[in-house]
Amino acid sequence: MTDQNAELDAALDEVVAAARAHLTAVKAAAGRIDDDDVWQAYVALNNASFAYDEKLLDAYGEVTPWDVEAIDPDEADQRFGLGADGFDAAEATDPYPQVVSVRQRRDYRVPSIGALLRVADVARRNSVPDDEDAGAVETVGEAVLELLQAGDGSLASLDVPELEPLDGLLTVSEIVEPLDLEAFEDSDGDGPFKPQEGDLLVGRLDEHPFLPDEEEDHAGHNH
Repeated sequence: MTDQNAELDAALDEVVAAARAHLTAVKAAAGRIDDDDVWQAYVALNNASFAYDEKLLDAYGEVTPWDVEAIDPDEADQRFGLGADGFDAAEATDPYPQVVSVRQRRDYRVPSIGALLRVADVARRNSVPDDEDAGAVETVGEAVLELLQAGDGSLASLDVPELEPLDGLLTVSEIVEPLDLEAFEDSDGDGPFKPQEGDLLVGRLDEHPFLPDEEEDHAGHNH
């Protein structure tokens, strides 16, 4: 038992030393997120606590209130992108140079052109100072663009009663070169979306939104 007591004392000293080292690292990080020194100190404190708990259980059948499991130091290094030899993978050249391109299309039916122009006209007036002439919204396309500009620029800006969503799709592609807006005229709406040599279509998601009358039909069926 004497040897076990000595091992327990040494294990407890390890816990105390690891706790102090962890606190030192935490203070030095000053709230910095995902600090490597804090993580490494945490792993050391975790494993020291686990070892002490195991020795206490073996010697006296008692446990501590620390419910921890041992952490493999090599796996802990990988948690921060480090190899077992301390090599920082984040500093290496990216072996995967492709860019991911997400492209979305959704079509809309316009139940009432007049209603759409009116709601877009209100959006335009709300976006300019009172002492400026906003000008009237005159076309359907101009109305849709106005709603996008007044919103966050996403298709969610077009979720209004004045537009009836039809089918749409979303594609995800791996591309070699990112989009260069300066390479296309402002009037070119096709070029930026055309696949280039080397682009790889990963997949597409099709959208089939229910129309109001179809939603009522579906609500009447139990599946």
